Amino acid sequence: MTGWLTLFYKEVLRFWKVAFQTVAAPVLTALMYLLIFGHVLEDKVQVYPGVPYTDFLIPGLVMMSVLQNAFANSSSSLIQSKMMGNLVFILLTPLSPWNWFCAYMLSSIARGLVVGLGVLLVTLWFSDLPWAAPLWILVFGGLGAGLLAAMGIIAGLWAEKFDQMAAFQNFVIMPMTFLSGVFYSLHSLPDVWQTVSHLNPFFYMIDGFRYGFLGHSDVSPWLSLALVGGACLLVSAVALHLLRIGFKIRS
Repeated sequence: MTGWLTLFYKEVLRFWKVAFQTVAAPVLTALMYLLIFGHVLEDKVQVYPGVPYTDFLIPGLVMMSVLQNAFANSSSSLIQSKMMGNLVFILLTPLSPWNWFCAYMLSSIARGLVVGLGVLLVTLWFSDLPWAAPLWILVFGGLGAGLLAAMGIIAGLWAEKFDQMAAFQNFVIMPMTFLSGVFYSLHSLPDVWQTVSHLNPFFYMIDGFRYGFLGHSDVSPWLSLALVGGACLLVSAVALHLLRIGFKIRS
């Protein structure tokens, strides 16, 4: 049991040692989004009856930060270890694929939740959120971070150089995040784009997370929970399988 805990501790220290870059910078980015979009749209947009636009925006920004940083942690750790050659030292240990998976997954969840908490604490100065269902906040925050951590493991194993990792993040993660309803309600879109948005798992993570704060959502939180939970199990199974076979790390 101490093996995976040691790797987990190492991964947490890896991002915490440069917290100014890995924690403070994403918090500042989310704050800038809030100041710009909140200032421009506060008096022009009301997504839900009686809910100010700033209240609508903050949960989306928090969840967006959680997702992006959970993915960045596991993916960057693996690709850096592969490129620098120090992954061999972990391969020499008797750690099982489960040990690897738990360490990378939990450390990435930790980073995502730490950044999300930082964004929430900073943005609370601008709004008094109602906290309608706190349990939903914890559930979707944990599942969302876990899903993106598993995706990060897959991306880190697949990528062989940094530009491949950058392409994965820029052409997959970023578009799916920004097109998930962070800045708008699904019902404000044309019918075609509503249909497309329903195919985006990131939408269900953010919509369910927002429901925990506002008590309003575009779809049922139970539907979101089923889809996000199923996606998390599926992607985690793929990541664990790739670790078992040593995909692109044993050759």
